[in-house]
Formats: sequence, structure tokens, C-alpha cells
Amino acid sequence: MWRRKRSQIERDAEQLAGTDTVAFAGVGFAARILPETEAYRRLEAALPEHPDEVRARVDWLLEHGSPAGRAYAATLLEEIDPVAARTAWRRLADSDGEFVTFAGCIMGHRTLREYATEQLAAE
Repeated sequence: MWRRKRSQIERDAEQLAGTDTVAFAGVGFAARILPETEAYRRLEAALPEHPDEVRARVDWLLEHGSPAGRAYAATLLEEIDPVAARTAWRRLADSDGEFVTFAGCIMGHRTLREYATEQLAAE
């Protein structure tokens, strides 16, 4: 049976959908780039050439992603549609899911509610 080949955009969205970590840069003393960070960066880089496909995956992630995946999706949505991103952050501010965050060598734990509230306050 023939199977449709999944696009890199679809594979990256699926990577983010299952992650429990949010990191936008290298982590630890070695500044290692995590697979989810690479997936996020590829989606971000695909925006200019494939805006509709990336937007569809972002919308899917907002509905079906892990708490960390939803945080990545809302962050990426800021680049696509800032008004929709603000609406997404408001909705996510009612979510209790938890995930790990990295800022360089510092690892932390956040709820999606806390993270979304911070994003709304930063605007």
C-alpha cells in the first residue's frame, strides 16, 4: 500500500506536539541544541516559503500539542498573526499543563498558565 510521505513541516510539528521541554536556544554548559529547538527553528524558517502549511500545523499544535508544544505554537503564531497569537495566549492562560524550560544552563518547571500569563504581560 502506498503511503504519503510526510513533509518536514509535518514531522517538526509532530516533534513539538509530544515534547515536554521549551528551549529556544542551546541548553547546558555545552549549549546543546535540543531536537525540539531544531524543529521549532525549521518551522520558523519555513514560514516565508510555506506560510499556509506552517499556519495549519501551528493551528493543529494549539489544539493537539502537549503544553510545551502549545507554547511553541503560540510563540510561532506571533510571527504569523499577532492578533491570533494574543487570543491563543489568553486561551492558554487557562491551562494547567506543566513543562520544563531552559534558559541557557538554568532549567525550570512552568505551567502553561504561568508561561502564557507572562507572554501576555510582556506585550
